[in-house]
Amino acid sequence: MNTKTLNELESLLLNFESYWQDGVLNKMKVIEDLRNYNLQLISKLLENEYLVRNFVINVNGNNVIKIEEIVNLLQLKNYWMNSFTRFQNKIGLTTENKYLDYNSDVILNFPYKDCVLEGGMTKEQQGKDETFYNKVIAKEELDVLLEPKVLSTPTKFSENGEEIPSAYAGENMLIKGNNLVALHSLKDKFSSQVKLIYIDPPYNTGGDGFKYNDKFNHSTWLTFMKNRLEVAKDLLTEDGTIWISIDDDEQAYLKVLCDEVFGRNNFVNNIIWEKRYSPTNDSKWLSDSHDFILVYAKNKGLWKPNLLPRTDKQNKYYKHDDEDGRGKWRSDNVLVKSFSKSGVFPIKNPNTGIEYYPPEGSCYRFSKETAGKLLSENRLYFGKDGKGAPQLKRYLSEVKQGVTPMTIWFRDDVTDNQEAKKEINQFKFSLKFDTPKPEKLIERILHIATNKGDLVLDFFAGSGTTLAVAMKMNRKFIGVEQMDYVDEITVPRLKKVIEGEQGGISKDYNWSGKGSFIYSKIASYENVVSKIESSNSLEELKDLYEELNNKYLIDYRVNDFFQQVNMDEIKLDEVRKLFIEILDPNQLYISYFEILDNQYNFTDETISFNQSFYSGSSNL
Repeated sequence: MNTKTLNELESLLLNFESYWQDGVLNKMKVIEDLRNYNLQLISKLLENEYLVRNFVINVNGNNVIKIEEIVNLLQLKNYWMNSFTRFQNKIGLTTENKYLDYNSDVILNFPYKDCVLEGGMTKEQQGKDETFYNKVIAKEELDVLLEPKVLSTPTKFSENGEEIPSAYAGENMLIKGNNLVALHSLKDKFSSQVKLIYIDPPYNTGGDGFKYNDKFNHSTWLTFMKNRLEVAKDLLTEDGTIWISIDDDEQAYLKVLCDEVFGRNNFVNNIIWEKRYSPTNDSKWLSDSHDFILVYAKNKGLWKPNLLPRTDKQNKYYKHDDEDGRGKWRSDNVLVKSFSKSGVFPIKNPNTGIEYYPPEGSCYRFSKETAGKLLSENRLYFGKDGKGAPQLKRYLSEVKQGVTPMTIWFRDDVTDNQEAKKEINQFKFSLKFDTPKPEKLIERILHIATNKGDLVLDFFAGSGTTLAVAMKMNRKFIGVEQMDYVDEITVPRLKKVIEGEQGGISKDYNWSGKGSFIYSKIASYENVVSKIESSNSLEELKDLYEELNNKYLIDYRVNDFFQQVNMDEIKLDEVRKLFIEILDPNQLYISYFEILDNQYNFTDETISFNQSFYSGSSNL
């Protein structure tokens, strides 16, 4: 199909006044009539030879019209001839390019689903409309973007201070830069090596304090998430899991998106976390007191969650001890609800000689032979005075040494947002971080999903909670964060952890400090956008335009940009915004294969580190 086909169709529809209002085509009415086989419309269509060639096939002498292909064409708001993207004006659940109205099998479809979204914001206080890579949405334009990038200025932090490493030896890593670009840079080296991914992405509320481009329209946010989840899946081990914090605004859509990316059969659970105790009295409707944590396995059949430790509350009922080496026990019921004749027999109390049958309609939970063995091993209890009916002795040493995790996590067990803010505020950073997660919450996730030495990834690292908890629990980590506060919050926090800070879960793990991590940045022309934004005149921008154009940082499809800008008609702010739009995003990041290019002047240590990082095994 092409624009000629669309033009032919619209020309045909000009014959029907009822389809037009104020010069605008009512596409929904046309679609409705097509699906209802409106005879007048179908007859006109069959008179158009061009449309017949494109939308009609002959089966045994009968013309069959491909109605849904016409519908798809009408639903395209902007049609790119080499685009991989469809459904550009409608969000909905679809299967085989048909919407839920007349299908039962569904997947999630949304505008720009097959695009790649950069997500290039770096400052919290800044808000901007997200820019899609590739104005014409074609796969071949993504090749440079998703190439591994240079990791610049690597610095290793440890209890011994700071050093510039010239080689990578499997250390913990924190990377500053665009997380989509970072994930693709990690993909080859860490493919199938990450045991757990935990992320706390922007919730797409526009008001949750986490201004990481948190004013996306719905479909843009879904595209943003899809791009990152697809590559994240490749990083997981076959028995690995991904845990995603989210709230009500996008939870349902994210669930369907994850069903598509990870497979619906790999959905584990949707956990409810009590994030707030007291109600917010300024809530317009109901006070929001919980978040969700979506859990997916890469291969659910292979993943085995760890049990939670038994609590003192659960163990306190085991208070009896016969001093026979079997330890503490508690009494338990000897009856079972499901009736079986083999469970009806007398048990004689050895102290009184009285025989006890199960009550009518019930039975013992074991056979007569087993009852005899329990008596001989002193595993039946007959009350404090030894004269009662039999009860079973349940020994603590013989019960499951752990608790199966449940899907409701109360603040009494994993704390809440208020506690998380206290944990981050103890560091007295000049910047405030509004939405951290508490260490106890992340600890539970890591306990269930990982073991010592496993690799944990968080590519929305934020204030560094996941990385701090991983270090204290003796897990390896990779963190990615693109916001500028990584230098003012995340790195200093992790340095404090190495020094032995005592917040969060530190006391539970007798944490006294140790460990290390390497901090590096995705190499890019980082100051280009800031130079544009800080320019004070059109002349400054013109000079900058010439410089960037000579370095091939301006989209090759743009010619003589500033000759087209009339300052009398457009404000300087608008010129800056347009200038940013015409940058070639593929050229803003420096690919690894360019590391030896003299124009970048990378240090010998940076070159050596990258050569070490991108070759050989991860040494994990």
